[in-house]
This record gives sequence, C-alpha cells and structure tokens, in this order.
Amino acid sequence: MPGFQYGVSLYSYTDDFGTVMTLDDAFDHVADTGATGIEILGETSVPLYPEPPSVWLDHWFAQLERHRLEPTNFACWVDTRIQIDRTMSVAEGAAQIAQDLRLAHRLGFRFIRPKFGVIDGELTPDPIWEGAVERNLDLAHQLGLIILPEIHSPTPIRHPVTDAYVRFIQRTGTTNFGLMIDTGIFQDRPLDVWGGGETDEIKKGALSFLNGIKVPVEHLADVIDYVPFIQAKFHHIDENLHDHHIPWDRIVPMLKQLGYSGYLSSEYEGARDPWVAIEQVRRQHALIRALEEQYDAAHAETIHA
Repeated sequence: MPGFQYGVSLYSYTDDFGTVMTLDDAFDHVADTGATGIEILGETSVPLYPEPPSVWLDHWFAQLERHRLEPTNFACWVDTRIQIDRTMSVAEGAAQIAQDLRLAHRLGFRFIRPKFGVIDGELTPDPIWEGAVERNLDLAHQLGLIILPEIHSPTPIRHPVTDAYVRFIQRTGTTNFGLMIDTGIFQDRPLDVWGGGETDEIKKGALSFLNGIKVPVEHLADVIDYVPFIQAKFHHIDENLHDHHIPWDRIVPMLKQLGYSGYLSSEYEGARDPWVAIEQVRRQHALIRALEEQYDAAHAETIHA
C-alpha cells in the first residue's frame, strides 16, 4: 500500500534559524531525519523576498540536489489589514497571491499556503479570499501549483470556514485549490505552557489552542478528498516517543484507512530553547514511522489471513 511522504517545515526551527542555524544547517537537519520534503516560510527563508538574488537561487537548487530533497509547501501571507485604515481589495489580494505563486514556481514548490487575514476569533478569512483565489486559478494551473488554505485550531473540520472552501472547490471544479490540515486540530490534552488550563478565557476563540479543540480524527473522512498535504503540528514528544498532546496512535491509522499517501510535514511548535527542535523533529519522524510500520504489518497480516 502507498506510504506517507515525510517532510519538515523550517518553521519547526523558529528561534534557531538565523541565530544558531543557517539555511544550510537546516537542510542538513531535514535530510538527517530521512525526510524527502522541505517546507519554507517565504518572507522568513528567502533573502530579498520576493526577488531573491541569482546566487542564492543557484545555492538553493544545489542544496536540494545535494540532500535529495524536494520543495513541498511555500508558506505565504495575504495581509488584508496591512493598512489599519482600510482592508486589502480583491485585486490587491490577487496580486499578492500571484506574486507568491510565481516565486514558489521559481523555487520548485508544489503547494502554496496563503494565510489570509481573519475577521474573528474562529479564524474566518477576510471575504476577499474567494475572489483573490479565483483570479489566480488559471495561473496556478499553468504553474502546476495547488493553493492550500490551512484548517488550523480553533477552526475544526466541521465548520463554516471549511465548508466555504469545499463549496468553492465544487463550484469551480478546480484541482488547483484544496485544504491543508494542521494536526494541531486533533490536540486533545492541554499545553502546560503559556498559562494553559481550563479557564473560560482560554476556552474562547484563538486561545483555545492551549487546550486543544479535540477534533475527532474520524472527521478527516469528510474532507480527505480535498487534502493533498498535511502539516504535522506537535508540541512535545518525550524520549520514549510519547506525544503529550497529539493522538498519533489514532491519526496515523485513520489516514492509512483513508488512503492518504501525501506528505506529513513536521511543524514543531514547542519549547524554543536552542537545538531542542532538532531532536523533537527526529522523535516525531521516528514515532510516526513506527506507527505506520505497525499499521502496515497488521494490514498485511489481515490480507494474508
């Protein structure tokens, strides 16, 4: 049966990157996990964004070849309230997406994740998202890219935001727009940092990520047909490969049952002490690979029984 593809988002190395870690170091650490994919944040990772120097581009492709990595997702932003006195227009939003599509294509990426400005605590995107994306569907098709907004806590799968994205796909018939699942939505135990706890304030709105919104993994079945890429969000995995917040023992079997064979791209969002992220990402890859191997072995035994 097809297996998962494994990648790493350079967001995992936040605080390390640019201080104790260079881009070359990041390539080394990503490849060292056995991953095949690398995910970046455009404005953070690309010098002189959106027009990187030619010497940097040459080095980028040399490093990809050296480490046998492929670019996966290019994270970008549509800052609809970049000016406090007005909201970005549809035309301006479309121009921003087009700029990032072209840069992502130059760098060899397959997906872009535009983070739209939001209008409420449930992360409802600014209404310009639909027109801005629709104006770019032809360009995305020409460049071979898929535009993926992120389903991220506190927005669950069964929610008007997700429903609107699915309706857009069905209305346009596009194959160049889909959903990116952030596995933080499956967090089912509270974080013990940033004052986490079952308080009324934390239960509301964007702060709910501290406790997790506990989306049932079975809800993946509702949208898996529209999900070509998953960000494997996590916060802490101990030396025994036990994740303290994300139920991988339920996520992995569900994804396998649903036939998902795309990327699981590590997105570590835990303690930011120097070098901690490197070990945490390695642990996550070891954990998920072990669970996938266990599932595949059990499945093979069932087939041959």
